[in-house]
Amino acid sequence: MEVVVEDVSALTKKVTITLPKDGVQKKLEKAYNKLQRETKIKGFRRGKVPRSVIIKNFKHQVESEAGEQLVQDSYFDAIEKINIDPVVHPEISEPVFKEDGTFEYVANVDIRPEFELGEYKGIEVEKVSNEVSDAAVEVEIESLRQDMAPLRSITDRAIENGDVVVVDFEGFHNGKAMKEVKNDNYSIDVGSGRLSPEFEEKLVGMKSGEEASHEVEFPAKYPNPVLAGKKIEFRVKVKDIKERVLPELNDEFAKDVDSEYKTLADLQNAIRERLQKEKGNRAEGDITDRIMLKLLENHDFEVPSRLVRFEIEEMIKNTEKSLQQSGMDLESAGINREDLVGRNKETAEKRVRGDFILKKIAEVEAIKVNDEDLDRAFKRIGDQYNMPIAQVKEYFQSRDDLLPFMNEILNEKILTFLRENAKFVEASSMAKEGNIEESAD
Repeated sequence: MEVVVEDVSALTKKVTITLPKDGVQKKLEKAYNKLQRETKIKGFRRGKVPRSVIIKNFKHQVESEAGEQLVQDSYFDAIEKINIDPVVHPEISEPVFKEDGTFEYVANVDIRPEFELGEYKGIEVEKVSNEVSDAAVEVEIESLRQDMAPLRSITDRAIENGDVVVVDFEGFHNGKAMKEVKNDNYSIDVGSGRLSPEFEEKLVGMKSGEEASHEVEFPAKYPNPVLAGKKIEFRVKVKDIKERVLPELNDEFAKDVDSEYKTLADLQNAIRERLQKEKGNRAEGDITDRIMLKLLENHDFEVPSRLVRFEIEEMIKNTEKSLQQSGMDLESAGINREDLVGRNKETAEKRVRGDFILKKIAEVEAIKVNDEDLDRAFKRIGDQYNMPIAQVKEYFQSRDDLLPFMNEILNEKILTFLRENAKFVEASSMAKEGNIEESAD
């Protein structure tokens, strides 16, 4: 085997692999013999078709199948011979059976970037308190009152925040109706922001039976890809306005929420505990995000373009799955695929670079996934979906399913290590003042 390596870029190698005549001809001979034994062509008995006729009719098929097999049999040996570290499957091109009897092909191989590991221990992260204020508990209590309040239709006033209104609406983009942005008898909790804060604000002041047209401009990163980055004209008709009849805030109210609460204080304590737990979980996620941002700041290096493309494709697939749940695809949602590629490129590059950094830390710190880690992860999934652990393990029997899962567990272990080795500092007085000002705004 002859292997020649050329640099295409810092992270891409062009590897030309030439296989010797003896092995190649044996592979072709075996394929032709098999065809000659099994093929029946008009005018010849099975097994008696001349080799020249077989070659004339099946040369392209034989060389295509034999070429694929020769690549599979030789690629990894060739890579080991030149001692490079691929990070993704190669692009195979230019396969050719040459006149001298050899077989040659080209593998474009993306390799692992080389970089010095910078600071990763002792990353400074602000301490986050999980204390919950009385005001936060009151907000949750008020939300429960809103949810449990019976609704009463009204006709003597216009829509106010807190009302529940029933509307027909249809969206138009550049004057064209959007069939996927249309609904009749749609219930909206005005002021909740669940639909769109701007859309809900424009309903305030309208009366039952009134029709209006409102323009709403959605940000580029709006969660609904159908609306993201677009200015939509909504034509709205108000069909009903309902106000809530709020229940009194007392022990009876707490019992109505759940029979396990005997007093209003029981309910308030339970809400406080839940909010503390949620705040702690959010704080852990925020710490992880800050650590990753710092790691990306400390490590700036080029990443393989094909890995970035794969990551972008995964992100687009997730968008497509989200649209499919609403019976749409990119085209029907008015989303240009190339625009989506451009919008996702920076995030994809950061994800790929971040993964290389984490894996380098794992190598240095000898962080690995062991059987106990897998068992804990299987149990966590089983608890989440109420499945026996044996059933969870069956799902991950395939190598294609297990390897990404193990990679996820490994990243969790690395991030846990980084959080445990972070340096927690008190928030500066300036930061606190800034937060107060932002809250006031």
